[in-house]
Amino acid sequence: METTKTDLSKFGYRELEIAGELLKKYAENGSPEGFFEDGLQLMMNFNSGNVFLTNSEYQVLMMNGEKLEQFYSCPECGHEGFLEDMGHNEDSPECQEYLKEIGYKAEK
Repeated sequence: METTKTDLSKFGYRELEIAGELLKKYAENGSPEGFFEDGLQLMMNFNSGNVFLTNSEYQVLMMNGEKLEQFYSCPECGHEGFLEDMGHNEDSPECQEYLKEIGYKAEK
């Protein structure tokens, strides 16, 4: 069974509402800096219920409250979240390098 779907007929009412909000915010503001628009498509993850926009580079945009923001996944350990959620694995040089690449700055 597939985890993600692009077929809107498989989305429930909740997921369609989220999809509508994503598309509205995208139409109003475009994508955040650093997000590539090639191969842009709407998807839903059946396991999590998350609805998101993704591209040919597997970058992800999701709603973070009222804002459309990039959602990250650390390629080293799999930690996921919006930029403010990405602080993790201080002992891992690989994770710390990824945090630098995405522009994460720890609050001091």
